[in-house]
Amino acid sequence: MGKAEKPAGLPAPGEGKRGEGGHLGYLLRQAAHACRIRMEQALADLDLTPPQFSVLTMLDAYSGGSNADLARLALLTPQTMSVIVANLIKAGLVERRPHAVHGRIQQIELTSAGRTALAAAKARVCALEADLAQGLTGKAEAAVRGWLAGLATGLAEG
Repeated sequence: MGKAEKPAGLPAPGEGKRGEGGHLGYLLRQAAHACRIRMEQALADLDLTPPQFSVLTMLDAYSGGSNADLARLALLTPQTMSVIVANLIKAGLVERRPHAVHGRIQQIELTSAGRTALAAAKARVCALEADLAQGLTGKAEAAVRGWLAGLATGLAEG
């Protein structure tokens, strides 16, 4: 069975319970999965994964975070973050330095190579996001963004 084929009787994305009649949680997961696959494809030849892209993006926005800070920002476990940061250090995209006051805390920052890699990756991800928003008016896109951010806020408070 080829990649695009599906077993007989199972709905394709957008059909049945995988479509507008499906549970919101499932539809969010299905959409996130589709987005992640497209991001993996877009970033593959840059040797970056979507989680690495997320970490580089968060470091660009919030420089000097610790592993724990980055794990919270990137929605990953501290153990996963340790592996990602180690791989980014090995690739020369980030570096650690001791915190000025709390010597045991290691702050992580982008290197110039990390900034270059992030710029290339951002261009691709922004193009992907433009595809995702295709057909949405500015007002509709703002509503979707507000709704998604609100869901995350509600989950964090719950």
